[in-house]
Amino acid sequence: MSVATITLSSKGQIVIPKEIRDQLHWHAGTQITLLPGASGVTLKAVPKKTGRRLEDLIGMLKHEGPPLSTEALCAPVDYSVDWSASGRNARGADLGCLKV
Repeated sequence: MSVATITLSSKGQIVIPKEIRDQLHWHAGTQITLLPGASGVTLKAVPKKTGRRLEDLIGMLKHEGPPLSTEALCAPVDYSVDWSASGRNARGADLGCLKV
């Protein structure tokens, strides 16, 4: 990561060098949060909103078949039987018996 020394303008503005903006993928319009601290200020980009709300996720996971009881949902699960048979463990990971 690059280090740069910059100067505060008479209007209280700074210019973040292009090399640093490029490294951080900060473009025009990027919102930045200033976090004051004992030794100075930390700049952090505000995370971009994905545009999804919790309501958008309802119904995303589908279950075909009859509703499951709370007891069935809370019962321990032995993944090792299905894991071995599925061939999904192609990475060579032997996880043994996973209990949730």
